[in-house]
Amino acid sequence: MPTYEFRCRACGQTFTESRPMAESGEPAACPQGHDDTVKLLAVAGAGISVGEPNSGSSGGGCCGGGCCA
Repeated sequence: MPTYEFRCRACGQTFTESRPMAESGEPAACPQGHDDTVKLLAVAGAGISVGEPNSGSSGGGCCGGGCCA
């Protein structure tokens, strides 16, 4: 089963959860009980992670964050 990494916006904690791929987009509560979390998307070969909002709202990511030229 794949492992997904999440970060809590409220406390900043990063945590992992194992879940089926069919549930990969489902929200996750942090171990401290906060529900404002983002799933981190690993970029192969780049060694960086980009936050992906659980809520489906716009913003974040490269083009939503204004880093594109």
